[in-house]
Amino acid sequence: MTPDAALDTAAPALAVVAPPRERFADVRRIALLRGGGLGDLLFALPAAQALMAAYPDAEVTLLGSPIAAALLPGRAGAPHRIEVLPPIRGVGAAPGAVTDDDEIARFVAAQRERGYDLAVQLHGGGRFSNPFLLSLGATHTIGTRTDDAAELERTVDYIYYQHEMLRGLEVAGLAGAAPVALEARLGVSDEEHAAAAAISGEDRPVVVIHPGATDPRRRWPVERFAEVATAAVAEGARVVLVGDGADAHLCGEIAARIDAPEDGLVVDASGRLDLGTLAGVLARADVMLGNDSGPRHLAQAVGARTVSVFWFGNVVNAGPLGRGRHRVHLGWTTHCPTCGRDSTQVGWTAPRCEHDDSFVAGVAAADVRDDVLRLVADAVAERAAL
Repeated sequence: MTPDAALDTAAPALAVVAPPRERFADVRRIALLRGGGLGDLLFALPAAQALMAAYPDAEVTLLGSPIAAALLPGRAGAPHRIEVLPPIRGVGAAPGAVTDDDEIARFVAAQRERGYDLAVQLHGGGRFSNPFLLSLGATHTIGTRTDDAAELERTVDYIYYQHEMLRGLEVAGLAGAAPVALEARLGVSDEEHAAAAAISGEDRPVVVIHPGATDPRRRWPVERFAEVATAAVAEGARVVLVGDGADAHLCGEIAARIDAPEDGLVVDASGRLDLGTLAGVLARADVMLGNDSGPRHLAQAVGARTVSVFWFGNVVNAGPLGRGRHRVHLGWTTHCPTCGRDSTQVGWTAPRCEHDDSFVAGVAAADVRDDVLRLVADAVAERAAL
């Protein structure tokens, strides 16, 4: 389809992020590169689904992180195959991770044997990821690119401030794939629902709170979470605190600060949920309250209402698109409170300073509380109408 055809009012309506390019011929195997954390994975799913719809006879393989292998298999809308990337510098390896050139070479050789017809790069500006993508030997290559990155067959400029899901859909459009969904959606199994019910109960509304974030600057103070949690409990809700082991101390501090009138109204489940059970707990939540973090994005993907605390720059890249079921509160800090460095130039364009001051500490608890209680009421009313 030409750009003019995409804009022709006489043609069937087609949802696009940018005018799509022509589809490639004879595509039977597609590799999609997206490492990183839970949020990174979820941001790539709409692009994967667009490619699966555009190339229904093709097998789509996600080259991703162990999180993808733990969460996606067997879920509707997931790529057909998951291949876990070894640690690769600039392609999902954690800072300081040990990389093994021989292991990487074996992985690349195995993927080349698969004979990919199309390789798709959704992993940043391409300085590291584009050379890796090219090493797979695919017939066609597409992705994002900064000026200093290797060329692919078709590219779109990597501009940091763009929503990650829309960025992925724009890349998919390079292969002629139109969106089938703008945001990630994941199903939850009956077993996961049952495991979640044993944790959150079924006798009252549930507010799930995740106070963590990989970057400490994205964390709202624990005393504000506790204030909102106390209000939710007072209105008849049960509060469930979630997070991995690194978040356990934050959840413990919040639990200690919540003024609950009886036992059992505050459940600290931090550090003891696998990803599937976490998905179940989030799916059963009336509202999930959290920072800009992987569990917040997972909550949205499994259908929960969310109230989120974002740094204003991050909401451009990662915030929910709608406001009927999702509310966002923004921290407007533009410079590090300690050293004064401009914090709006982020991502690959500028290194961050070494300070970890919260950039969202100015968000008022009363505003967040009001949105949590409003969305809990909406959820209760929706269930009563069924």
